[in-house]
Amino acid sequence: MDYMQELIELLGDERVTTNQTVLEHHSHDESYHTPRLPDVVVFPQTAEEVSQIMKLAYARHIAVTPFGLGTSLEGHAIPYEGGISMDFSQMNQVLEVRPHDFLVRVQPGVTRTQLNKELKKHGLFFSVDPGADATLGGMAATNASGTTSVRYGVMRDQVRDLEVVLADGRIIHTGSMTAKSSSGYHLTGLFVGSEGTLGIFTELTLRVYGIPEATTAARACFPSVQDAVDTVVDILSAGIQVARIELIDERSIRQVNLYKETSYPESPTLFIEFHGSEQSLAHDIEFAQNIAAEHSCQEFLFETDSKARAQLWDVRHNMAYAFLHKSPGKKMMVTDVCLPFSELAGAVVDARRAIDQSGLDGAILGHVGDGNYHVILMIDLDDSDEVSRAEQLNAHLVEFALSRGGTCTGEHGVGVGKAKYQRIEHGEALDVMQSIKNVLDPTGILNPGKIFGA
Repeated sequence: MDYMQELIELLGDERVTTNQTVLEHHSHDESYHTPRLPDVVVFPQTAEEVSQIMKLAYARHIAVTPFGLGTSLEGHAIPYEGGISMDFSQMNQVLEVRPHDFLVRVQPGVTRTQLNKELKKHGLFFSVDPGADATLGGMAATNASGTTSVRYGVMRDQVRDLEVVLADGRIIHTGSMTAKSSSGYHLTGLFVGSEGTLGIFTELTLRVYGIPEATTAARACFPSVQDAVDTVVDILSAGIQVARIELIDERSIRQVNLYKETSYPESPTLFIEFHGSEQSLAHDIEFAQNIAAEHSCQEFLFETDSKARAQLWDVRHNMAYAFLHKSPGKKMMVTDVCLPFSELAGAVVDARRAIDQSGLDGAILGHVGDGNYHVILMIDLDDSDEVSRAEQLNAHLVEFALSRGGTCTGEHGVGVGKAKYQRIEHGEALDVMQSIKNVLDPTGILNPGKIFGA
């Protein structure tokens, strides 16, 4: 690599490496997609350094793939054309907290947990909770969401401004600190969810929220998935302000009991969290409980103690790891479709039927409060028949969602895994996206192969 010395001169030899272990760490994410080694890994510390790296890459047509913590699930961080893997672990500073504006400025390598630890000092919190302790840059790149999106919205709703380094090294800002603006194109919304294909984030200005006066969590068990999903739809239709409402099916509960040595009833379960004042919560909880009872709820238990609530949500957040740790030799495939509320119950019931017909071991869970659900499949990548059946199941779930006005990905992003569905979902609008990509990245060096495919 004749550009290696230039990178070393720019960053120093301690922040440029071809160490095999480091290359392997940057060759994959948490998905089942085939790994690929980058040629070199760099660790910038400033936007100016990122700009200089991009100018070098632009001049030499070298692929650049951003890397946060590698927690993505559709191959976003895999450098399929080699080149430079740009690791943001050394750009991990909370730059400014503006409590009276409910804003915070951060570098892209800051993690969700790190940010909330800092915000807690000011009585604030950052709302997007995808489960994994992902970097905020990565979360913005995939438009992540998670358990709290039913009340607070997804990542795109929280980003006020981005500092972005373009393919040719120019540094731009996409927004401002104001709550609204009618000035110019909405570039922030364009870049959020672009998965590193349009530019590289070096700073984010994010909306944050006051910590609610009271928080109560509940666990509600049902005789069927249909009853659970119908309860979700009715709770939302009633206008109850739930902060989280998650579905975990009986197969998932069984896995959690095995992994965490718990004894939860092995039936479809809703995990619900309410935020608000003591007075408003009492009304909302009673209303939700009555709705659940109308759908044959078998058990409705509350947790107000912070430690007990944390244990409850620990079950939900560790679901994927519960399957991984108890399935040696297998890799996890996680589907990620989202549908209109009116189609949700039918979709989840259809998913359960499709899993059973496939003969695969699969579990259903998800953020059903915003129409987004997942199927977890543990597959042996060396078993071609098993891989084929898993891919067919995934395709069925996507096609079902698209046929009913849904999307192939509610929060994981496109990466390489969902690229084949983009034309079906977007039609000629995909050509408009490609045109934007061509203008901002004419040489195709920014995270090549993602969203549009190879």
